[in-house]
Amino acid sequence: MQLDNSRGHRDPTPDQLDVAVVQFAPSTAPSANLATLREHVRTARDRGARVVVAPEYSMFAVTRLDERVVAVAEPLTGPFVTGLGGIARDFGVFLVAGTVEEVAPGSGRIRNTLVVLGPDGTLVACYRKVHLYDAFGHLESDVVEPGAIETPVTFTVADVTFGMQTCFDLRFPEGVRRVAAAGAHVLLLPAQWIPGPAKVDQWTTLVRARAIENTVYVAAADQAAPRGAGASMIVDPTGAVLAELGDEPGILTAGIDLAHLGEVRTVNPSLALRRFAITERRLE
Repeated sequence: MQLDNSRGHRDPTPDQLDVAVVQFAPSTAPSANLATLREHVRTARDRGARVVVAPEYSMFAVTRLDERVVAVAEPLTGPFVTGLGGIARDFGVFLVAGTVEEVAPGSGRIRNTLVVLGPDGTLVACYRKVHLYDAFGHLESDVVEPGAIETPVTFTVADVTFGMQTCFDLRFPEGVRRVAAAGAHVLLLPAQWIPGPAKVDQWTTLVRARAIENTVYVAAADQAAPRGAGASMIVDPTGAVLAELGDEPGILTAGIDLAHLGEVRTVNPSLALRRFAITERRLE
């Protein structure tokens, strides 16, 4: 397993906050996935990262969701999130990863939930995926309960504010706009971007577009092959790619520079100039 990718490393300046993106191929064994993440986080911490982002469904990954994912679901007090907290505490980082959250025992439903564990091991924030992957022949809604439309979830590390979306959410620009309007400097985007014709091109185009139109950094952590398309990347608020991977496991690091972000937003004040608000569309 490849744990290091020096081509994806960018040394931060003293004024930057270093963020790491982990790309790996989660299995159907949550304990093994925790062990793999521990080694990735160790490497990321050794590079100076204070925030580490792992993919969607880091806890348990299959190509098509079915009763297997329902059977493995846990509450956020369960062993997987507790294990993530232990990793975050052991290495003194903020750790973001995708979990399979239990809705209620016997419900037959789960939530696709991102969790943020702080350096003290406690749960800092969580985001439940809003836009479910009912596309390209998949029906995530068969077993996943969508997250409620709430005030965008953010958390702050050393004056840098982070917001979150998940995978298919990337195709809905209004969701990312809400996160940026809530004050996020960085969008964290864990994903299991299913491979297919033109899917990597769509992924990279959309990641860069969300960065440009919202003048935010985007740290996008996809699953590695075979269940993910890979192409994890860190993009700056002009859409410039700071670091990227192919489809194999690896780690990216790059610095979040608020001074650079401020310069970009001065030259291109698109957030300040917007004239349309975003409202919830209630589905029948």
